[in-house]
Amino acid sequence: MDINEIKQVLMNALNLQDVLVTGDGSHFQVIAIGEMFAGMSRVKQQQAVYAPLMEYISDNRIHALSIKAYTPAEWERDRKLSGL
Repeated sequence: MDINEIKQVLMNALNLQDVLVTGDGSHFQVIAIGEMFAGMSRVKQQQAVYAPLMEYISDNRIHALSIKAYTPAEWERDRKLSGL
């Protein structure tokens, strides 16, 4: 599985403004940005991102997944604080 496939699955399944994916073929890092995360606990945010990827996790196309979820406002603030 490649990063573009993961991005496409998430963009098709979830109401997101953007998804950034990095990784090396089986270990991936996902930054998901969407209003849907407003008011959700971190656990609920991660569950929402995991759900459309479960098929790929269960058949080992994705071995490890790190998820960060932001609303667009949180993402803007975080980018400014980190200098991105």
